[in-house]
Amino acid sequence: QAQLVESGGGLEQPGGSLRLSCTGSGVTTEYYTVGWFRQAQGREREGVACIRERDNRTFYVDSVKGRFTISRDNTRNTVYLQMNSLKPEDTSIYYCATGLWGPYGSGSCLPAWGYVNWGQGTQVTVSS
Repeated sequence: QAQLVESGGGLEQPGGSLRLSCTGSGVTTEYYTVGWFRQAQGREREGVACIRERDNRTFYVDSVKGRFTISRDNTRNTVYLQMNSLKPEDTSIYYCATGLWGPYGSGSCLPAWGYVNWGQGTQVTVSS
């Protein structure tokens, strides 16, 4: 059974960094588009970053551009989200998900409807 496991969350001060990991079990992440999403309490789920299958094009929500980087390590079957210059508004539960975006054209892969398998999430808290 396909499973995604997120790790790397925690408490960090404003301006600090965290690296989140999304590791696949029963699923080879290399063959899928992988997205990172977040959902803060009382707010809707938001697509943060994604990396498409095949061409590895990346997309980011405007609020994290220049601060977050999504990347793959296919030898570890893992997709990372490097988060720098963290802000209190980045506080949220972060989820990763996989989907196949080829049929949907070559545009952004941030919408959540394109994803099938989801992890359980990891909490990120940015506070002094």
